[in-house]
Amino acid sequence: MTNAAAAPVAGPGPVADADERTRDRVLAAVLEHGPVSAAELGDILGFTPAAVRRHLDHLSRAGVIEVKRVAKPGAGAGRPARRYVLSSQGQSSLGNDYLDIAALALQQLQKVAGPDAVRAFAEERFADMERRYAPEIEQAGPDIRDRATALSVALSRDNFVASAAAIEAKAPLPAALSSVQLCQGHCPIQQLAARFPVFCDVETEVFSRLVGVDVRRLSTLARGGHVCTTHIPTGRLPAKPATVPDAAPASLDEVINHQQERP
Repeated sequence: MTNAAAAPVAGPGPVADADERTRDRVLAAVLEHGPVSAAELGDILGFTPAAVRRHLDHLSRAGVIEVKRVAKPGAGAGRPARRYVLSSQGQSSLGNDYLDIAALALQQLQKVAGPDAVRAFAEERFADMERRYAPEIEQAGPDIRDRATALSVALSRDNFVASAAAIEAKAPLPAALSSVQLCQGHCPIQQLAARFPVFCDVETEVFSRLVGVDVRRLSTLARGGHVCTTHIPTGRLPAKPATVPDAAPASLDEVINHQQERP
């Protein structure tokens, strides 16, 4: 009896490569539009429901996306819809190695100069964001909804994958409870903010000044949320402009020098 030739082992092949590229597109769409349903992803990408669900199942098994139950506004007490978002693992996979180095540097800065120096560093970082965003948000006019939308556009341009959804309070609720939910699907400094929450605090303060009303941070990616969500009330009077102090706030160098001069 002659030995049969061993069958060749099939490599990844073009089909597997195409599936991988398609899954990358699905993952990118979840990042940009999440929380998003399978049907919505199909419409966005031009896929059949079966094809979308196959790739979603694969990404879910890999741990990079997860299902979030979301109640549709105005849908009453019905069953929450299934929406897909990036998991913590998926968010981490988008991070950069430099964040570990930055975290170590900030830990050393905090050890040498104290927490005020870390806050000064965060304020300097977000001051640049505020300077760049302010002109286009001012162009949006006085309406808080328009300003929040302009802020979301600016944030998306900086890779925060932001969106702004208006939530109108309906009777018997007072109109003063109307708001905009500003969501950020990606945070380029998530790992850093998880170790130093002051980055989230300073960012929230900047948002408040930009839109012109007191805002409240409901959740953050850094603290385990699916998205960073900021509650922006639209039924209140705008906040009064902050009084500019006669002396400029201390720079990071000044804070460090002051800390080092302490006995």
